[in-house]
Amino acid sequence: MHTLDGLKMKFPGADVWQMGDSQALASELADLIRKGIKTATCGSLASYQQEGAASRIGGYVIVLDGQEVPACVVRVVSARLVRFCDVTAEFARKEGEGDLSLEHWCKEHQRFFTQEGTFSDDMELIAEEFEVVELL
Repeated sequence: MHTLDGLKMKFPGADVWQMGDSQALASELADLIRKGIKTATCGSLASYQQEGAASRIGGYVIVLDGQEVPACVVRVVSARLVRFCDVTAEFARKEGEGDLSLEHWCKEHQRFFTQEGTFSDDMELIAEEFEVVELL
């Protein structure tokens, strides 16, 4: 079993992500990444600015499941700014969730960003794509 400290030594400067807004969703999303189905994610620009951190292109990220156990390590290969209303079906598919449709993506992300308190149709997102470099 890989420890978080051991992974931080192997991947110096790596960020640590737990995706979603529940333990169950975090585990589901980590599993989708491990299977190669989920190759992208996004967050509101407002939350990135509030937290004072955004991933670096070329940087490594240790992805945690819902129990905060490392599931895999990914490398960010692209990041761009896009408005919610301009997200494409291709990006929605890369997010790997539900039926992979833009309709599903919009519904679930509107729910998530509304709960976060940041939703608007023209809100800015940081859309990131990544590749798995190590399964744990």
